[in-house]
Amino acid sequence: QVQLVESGGGLVQAGDSLILSCAASGRPFSDYSMAWFRQAPGKEREFVAFISFSGRNTHYAESVKGRSTISRDNAKSTVYLQMNRLRPEDTAVYYCAGSMYGTVQFVESAYGSWGQGTQVTVSS
Repeated sequence: QVQLVESGGGLVQAGDSLILSCAASGRPFSDYSMAWFRQAPGKEREFVAFISFSGRNTHYAESVKGRSTISRDNAKSTVYLQMNRLRPEDTAVYYCAGSMYGTVQFVESAYGSWGQGTQVTVSS
């Protein structure tokens, strides 16, 4: 499996923007479709965004659609999640995940590689 390391989390104020990064190593990055999930305190982990192998196809959860952009740079083996107009309800640990499925997958079980997570806290 590919190894994944997230970065870019932190404490921000409502309305701010943030860019999360996830660096991959160990396997060809372009073999993996990628996704971001998040887990808020006391809640189950949930799907946030997906990007296909090439980056041509993306999908977003309704809760972040229009405020977030997922992208990838296969030359740098990195996937990004830019989040704008952050809200307190965006507070969570954000995880990147890699899957060898080519089509969009919304469930955790489709992803065999996970990072350790990065905390995003949005204050009101």
